[in-house]
Amino acid sequence: MVTEMDRRNPIIGISGNIIIDQGGIFPGYERAYVNNNYIHSVVRAGGVPVILPVVTDHKIIYQQVENIDGLIVSGGQDVNPLLYGEEPETKQGGIFPERDEFDQLLIKTTIEAGKPVLAICRGIQILNVAYGGTLYQDVSNKEGAFVKHEQAGGPSYATHTIQIEKGSLLETILGSECRTNSFHHQAVKDIAPGFKVTATAKDGIVEAIEKEDAYFVLGVQFHPEMMAEKHENMMNLFKALINVAKKLE
Repeated sequence: MVTEMDRRNPIIGISGNIIIDQGGIFPGYERAYVNNNYIHSVVRAGGVPVILPVVTDHKIIYQQVENIDGLIVSGGQDVNPLLYGEEPETKQGGIFPERDEFDQLLIKTTIEAGKPVLAICRGIQILNVAYGGTLYQDVSNKEGAFVKHEQAGGPSYATHTIQIEKGSLLETILGSECRTNSFHHQAVKDIAPGFKVTATAKDGIVEAIEKEDAYFVLGVQFHPEMMAEKHENMMNLFKALINVAKKLE
């Protein structure tokens, strides 16, 4: 008889980033990292978090995917606009081409393996670009945008409303409307083929997309990991990811 102790908690890979020391005894030293609230959210939801460092060796990325049950694509730098056929505009921020390459292959390999994906902030953007979509290089480029998408309040504060499409995966998790935090200046523009928009802000900025032929490939523009400790509905996003990963074991 299988007991609760015998069951293996799903391993959730979290795409990593690189931070460069600005001072101390090793200025310029590169460190692999993710923000700790991703780790805490996965643990609280019943998963085993594993940081997936940025690499560009395709064989290693395939092996990373083989060893996880689900994937969280974390936030970070702007996506290189050359990837979606545009030249950088004046409001384009810093880029990290190696991470663009890593994230795209990591996402596609995970989806091809039939494993669930939750893509957050930059994650929704690189997910959309990986499959042929485009981005607004700055939210101000979208006609009619008026919501403040780079909030001044603390990271756990819910500062604006999103409307969620009926019948979507996200609606089953968060309901038809909720309030989120917001820390981005770029956003999804042209939706990638095979995806659908499942949430928007009141000014029309895309807040969530889902892959139409996959059970759980969800991108969100907000940061649920920053809210999950104080907002149970945001913790439900991580629980949903992990519940799907459990079913695939």
